[in-house]
Amino acid sequence: MHIARFEPWNLFSLLQRDFDQLAARRMGLSGTDDNGNSVADYIPAVDVVEENERFVLRADLPGVDAKSISISMENGALSLTGERKAETSENANGMHRIERVTGRFYRRFSLPESADADNITAKSANGILEVVIPKKQLVQARRITVEAA
Repeated sequence: MHIARFEPWNLFSLLQRDFDQLAARRMGLSGTDDNGNSVADYIPAVDVVEENERFVLRADLPGVDAKSISISMENGALSLTGERKAETSENANGMHRIERVTGRFYRRFSLPESADADNITAKSANGILEVVIPKKQLVQARRITVEAA
């Protein structure tokens, strides 16, 4: 006899995840190509922080190998794509439950003109991808005096 613990809050978490995915599709936030076909299975959570001299994006990508992450910059938009592979496991007891999302992910961010696209750096550690986008040095307006002739 198997005893299963009933955890009602897990049902709410699954419902929230499904609702978020549905809302993202309806609002056009999910990754789709020009034909409306899905190019992403999930959307990772990302924090965006603006500091004095740079922008920092931190994406939660646990279980994603750094080699499977692609970052590109085109026409003022930064794109993060990659894939989290499903783990294969033998199930001897006949029980199987998977809650972690696997598959392709896609995020795209519009960057301001002050972003320095040539000096973007990225590193991945402990399941967190950190993308650092330095700001360009802004040309300060200077006042020109007009002399009377």
